[in-house]
Amino acid sequence: MQWLSVADFLNMGGYAFYVWGSFGITAAVVVAEIWQVRAQRREILRNLSSDSESESDLLQDTP
Repeated sequence: MQWLSVADFLNMGGYAFYVWGSFGITAAVVVAEIWQVRAQRREILRNLSSDSESESDLLQDTP
């Protein structure tokens, strides 16, 4: 497919709504996935940190 101008490219041969909508939805899903993975990682690291602190507290309390 050849485009003679930027407007032709953005129009995508009359399918711009579907093409750009698909790109937009895909980008939104990728961003949401990255956000979710980072949030889960922070939660896991927070849990591991609190677990290790509670274990060290227990070890210090024993004679």
